[in-house]
Amino acid sequence: MEFRPCIDIHNGKVKQIVGGSLRDEGSQARENFVSEQDAAFYAGLYQRQGIRGGHVILLNKEGTEYFETTRQQALSALRAYPGGLQIGGGIRDDNAAEYLSAGASHVIVTSYVFRDGQMNWANLKKLEAAVGADHLVLDVSCRRKGDDYYIVTDRWQKFTDVVLTPSVLDELADHCAEFLVHAVDVEGKARGIEEPLVRMLGSWDGIPVTYAGGVGSFEDLRKLKELGQNRLNVTIGSALDLFGGPMNYEETVKFIAQQGEKWYNTDNIKK
Repeated sequence: MEFRPCIDIHNGKVKQIVGGSLRDEGSQARENFVSEQDAAFYAGLYQRQGIRGGHVILLNKEGTEYFETTRQQALSALRAYPGGLQIGGGIRDDNAAEYLSAGASHVIVTSYVFRDGQMNWANLKKLEAAVGADHLVLDVSCRRKGDDYYIVTDRWQKFTDVVLTPSVLDELADHCAEFLVHAVDVEGKARGIEEPLVRMLGSWDGIPVTYAGGVGSFEDLRKLKELGQNRLNVTIGSALDLFGGPMNYEETVKFIAQQGEKWYNTDNIKK
């Protein structure tokens, strides 16, 4: 288990939001936290600690009022920590290389690959040709419908027809370096992880998978380690005191490092 931090940007501000509350119309979202610090501040914090693989997510749709302000915030984070952060939000084959050149280690893609409710292999191949599978993270974030978890797109507003299963992960794994999975139904609520989803992800043994959603306590982290068979990396946002939550950030980073036997320079934490 490794800690993968986040920098979520909405309307030009670093925020923590409730999963599933995003609406493109009016650039609306239900907020847990709005930071007074900019994206570069958080990127610098993660760099000082030597924590890599965090994701910067643009939560505004391209063409909307706040998109460019959000994009500039994201680019400032990449400049502050070149090679240490991944970026997602509106990634396509014609702009992916631009973000790598700006400092991203990987680009994170969902909606461009899952189009009109289906897997679009042609678009995935275009992305592979543009930047290479080694620089691609496929975001297969999902929501529960019945007993299954369906991949969702467009800032988690649209269901696809694709059920997230080990066989789907097998099929996609040769085309990317990592998977990112937000459990959207519990994202931002800090009331517990999506246990059936974690159990399924932990049963799969392939490329790295980062899980995000619902962690609100150290007990949740222990449960994530157990159900995920210590195969899953984890992102925590709203529950951290860094973002207004109850979990001490420094202690959380140390705890996760101990689970995964990975060392981070927590002596350099500056808030």
